[in-house]
Amino acid sequence: MNGLHLTADLYDCANQALLRDADALMALCRSAVAEAGLQAVAERWHPFPPGPEGPGGLTGVILLAESHLAIHTWPERAAVTLDVYVCNFGRDNSAAAEQLLARLQQAFAPARQQLERLQRGRAWSA
Repeated sequence: MNGLHLTADLYDCANQALLRDADALMALCRSAVAEAGLQAVAERWHPFPPGPEGPGGLTGVILLAESHLAIHTWPERAAVTLDVYVCNFGRDNSAAAEQLLARLQQAFAPARQQLERLQRGRAWSA
């Protein structure tokens, strides 16, 4: 369970079409996972209907052999949250997690962002 958990809250995203285009978002996430050298094993996506504040967002998860990528978009706020977790069992996947997150940040082009980095399972390796 030793691993790296990265989260990113992205605000004022320049690429707003990506926040509501399910096909484009799925393609981006799949290619970013592959480019990072991680192994997708399953995925699930859910589009939300438009509401009083504007177009509906998207929620998705790609299950990885190494753990997961989760993404949630809010088109009405030009915002997205990202969650990348990789375990380091057998090999250190930290660089792959960083690469995956960086690729997604680049695609959304946020004006502002809040990033968190958590090393998990330290007690396990002690």
